[in-house]
Amino acid sequence: MIAGVFPGQGSQSIGMMSGWGVYEPQAIEVFEEASAVLGFDLWSLVALGEAAQLNQTEITQPAMLAADVAAWRIYLHQGGHQPIALAGHSLGEYAALVAAKSLDFADAIKLVAERGRLMQAAVAPGVGAMAAVLGLDDEVVLAVCAQAAEGQVCEAVNFNSPGQVVIAGDAAAVMRAEALAKTAGAKRFLPLPVSVPSHSSLMSEAARGLDAYLKNVIIQPPQIPVLHNVDAQCHDDALAIRHALVEQLYRPVQWVACVRALHSRGCNRQFEFGPGKVLTGLAKRIERGINGVGIFDAASLEALLPKV
Repeated sequence: MIAGVFPGQGSQSIGMMSGWGVYEPQAIEVFEEASAVLGFDLWSLVALGEAAQLNQTEITQPAMLAADVAAWRIYLHQGGHQPIALAGHSLGEYAALVAAKSLDFADAIKLVAERGRLMQAAVAPGVGAMAAVLGLDDEVVLAVCAQAAEGQVCEAVNFNSPGQVVIAGDAAAVMRAEALAKTAGAKRFLPLPVSVPSHSSLMSEAARGLDAYLKNVIIQPPQIPVLHNVDAQCHDDALAIRHALVEQLYRPVQWVACVRALHSRGCNRQFEFGPGKVLTGLAKRIERGINGVGIFDAASLEALLPKV
């Protein structure tokens, strides 16, 4: 059975929609819907813009949401089977809720643009940082963060796969964590090119703003179960979904738990809808019983459809 997953920030790039070929008009239609809400031409920015602009959080989020939803819609239009469950990594959770018809696409575009604005406003540029720690057990990463904090924020925020954890917090604390992680045996310590320390407690103020905004957003019961990042659980009522989205902003992404929960539901195939194959790669390291496939352009879609 099929699980559908959606990537988040970090998978964006200029030209990321260029491989859709004959399906490009369908992709452009999705971006035109988003552009009408945003008030600027999102497709042109993604196709021909500057990477520095695309990488601004308040731009990245609607761009990735549109890219994920475009891949999903094209897949369904070409006869792809509906997954039995969905999940999205960080921002990708919003694409999963759109796919499940829990959020209206136009509402979701406005929502993630506001989410990005709130996140950017919560922490001044240069104050926060994120880094990927490779090759350490989760417990060791947590201990490194606790030692590096020294009164500041340094937290494990993305449990992406066994041996791959992203940390975030105050830039100085994250820098201190590098030497500690390497002493503890980390294979690599990779600072990430991001403008905000996502999913850390430094996002608490942004979460309060998101909670206020979400009170005016219509949330429907998902037509396909969606596993949420904060607890790897499915929620049906609007209040619980809203709380999950708010908590996701300042609490860790439990991606390992999400993938294992999908597998426990009987999903042995994972289709990744959106640019890149990050989640497909993670699935192989999390659960051997899941065969992951990325759907990010015409060739990947056409190679998959005869096997669905």
